[in-house]
Amino acid sequence: MSEDSATAFQDDVLDELGGDKVQEIAGLLGTDETGAREVVGTTVSALSGEAATVETPQEAPLQGVVTLGGFATGGLMAGVLAKAAKPVANAVAKKTGLPPATVTRVVEMLIPAVLAVLTKRAAKKK
Repeated sequence: MSEDSATAFQDDVLDELGGDKVQEIAGLLGTDETGAREVVGTTVSALSGEAATVETPQEAPLQGVVTLGGFATGGLMAGVLAKAAKPVANAVAKKTGLPPATVTRVVEMLIPAVLAVLTKRAAKKK
């Protein structure tokens, strides 16, 4: 993923979250909206990298996120992101100095937004 597409992806996730969720994340982190956006960006970037390294079963037809079960059913991508959540939370906690339990909660809040963005992007490609 290029730097521009990574930034666009982060922006899409932030848009999907909306201001209320970003404020909720800021409250969890004990920071302001700017700090929350930075942690979301770092986390989304790490999630993207982790998800790309998880092996996909041979029998899974890879024609976009929607064919992987999509957002509504959870599907394979949800499993991939859930599997990546703990290592991502630990990496982000180490990088930011935030408590791992807090970062884990933020990651859990981000997964539905990441899945929604991936599903929307896959639907546009059809």
